[in-house]
Amino acid sequence: MLKVLFFAQTRELIGVDELSIEAEFTTADKLREHLAQKGDKWALALEKEKLLVAINQTLMPLESAVKSGDEIAFFPPVTGG
Repeated sequence: MLKVLFFAQTRELIGVDELSIEAEFTTADKLREHLAQKGDKWALALEKEKLLVAINQTLMPLESAVKSGDEIAFFPPVTGG
C-alpha cells in the first residue's frame, strides 16, 4: 500500500489531504498519471510541469521508483517573497 499526501494548492484543488492506494506503480510519475485520470481537477492539480514529489520525506525526481509502504507527497514548487 502507498500513502499519498497532497499539500498546498495541490490539496486545495482536489480537496483531499491524503489517501491510501493498494495498487502498485513502478514510479511516482506512474502514480501521478493514474491519479490525474480521476477528473479535471485532479489533472490540473497534478500537472507534471507544476509538481514536486517527495518519497519518504525526501525530494525526488518524478521518475523515481516507489514501492509498497512508501509515503509519496505531491506539492507545487514553493515560492517566497
